[in-house]
Amino acid sequence: MAEANMKLYLDISMKITEIFNSYLPLEAIHIYSIDEAWLKLNGSRLKYGDPLMLAEKIRKEIWSKYGLPCSMGIGPNMFMAKVAMDNEGKEIGLCHWDYSDIPEKLWPLKLSDCWGIGSKTEKKLNKIGVYRVGELAHLPLEYLEKNFGILGNQLYYHAWGIDYSEVEGHFDDQKKAVGRGITLYRDYNILEEIKTVVFNLAEEISKRVRQNNLKGKTVSLSLRYSKCEDKKGFSRQLTLEKRTVMTDDIYQAAVIILNKHYQGEKVRKISLYLTKFTENDYQQLNLFENNLKKVKINQLRDQLACKMGKDVLYYARNLEKGNIKARIENTIGGHHK
Repeated sequence: MAEANMKLYLDISMKITEIFNSYLPLEAIHIYSIDEAWLKLNGSRLKYGDPLMLAEKIRKEIWSKYGLPCSMGIGPNMFMAKVAMDNEGKEIGLCHWDYSDIPEKLWPLKLSDCWGIGSKTEKKLNKIGVYRVGELAHLPLEYLEKNFGILGNQLYYHAWGIDYSEVEGHFDDQKKAVGRGITLYRDYNILEEIKTVVFNLAEEISKRVRQNNLKGKTVSLSLRYSKCEDKKGFSRQLTLEKRTVMTDDIYQAAVIILNKHYQGEKVRKISLYLTKFTENDYQQLNLFENNLKKVKINQLRDQLACKMGKDVLYYARNLEKGNIKARIENTIGGHHK
């Protein structure tokens, strides 16, 4: 068995995006996930030939530089390209679907093979006798909108290969939330152990917020319960009186949420987020408390950790039973760095 190397995965993903950018402007590249993207090929014909030629050129470059095979689907819109790639491109490497291919290629697909239709929606459609995309296409639009709301409108048009979505282009990374979630190795149902994990997460978030020169105001806590529990969990948020970068502020807000909503269930995943940011140079002073001293202490801890290692100075709470400090610091996306 070979353990995943998430850092390498991220690095190669960025290098492949650079290959895309060598052929197309950032405005024509929509990153969908760490290993998937849409490329808008309109306007590339004069320089690189038709879309199939350019797609094949990119595939060959990815293979020659990194030894990685990839699959591609070309279509008249984002939906058609995605479904083509999922259902044919993954088998033959590169395919091209057009509107004329809808009856032969799109309509015979099972609902589960059609991007945008989740398991819950599939079950609802199965109950009314719809199992294939073609059957979905021939339901009245009014019926789908009445029974599925705005999703019904999308289902109808997608079933006919119509998608008005636009490639959004380069993502401007203006952080709207800083957070971290962790799936626990075992079920936690001792409150103090859960609080220790929340503290570990609060410490990681406050460090990342300081690195980005931000202050946040709203703390969100989510708990996902074990499969043996009847309830799935909860997600709640609390807005502070003033914005903060402090571990203790984030932790105390999360504890208030925890004490109010947690009732002793077995917990398997905990997520914590800080949102509603402003730049860190904004200071709201308190006549009765000197927060500047606390901020300077945290900045000093960050500097020491950067210079001498993560364990040079840490809170005693990180020694409590149930702590996950080491896992947080040494994993990306649940895998070792």
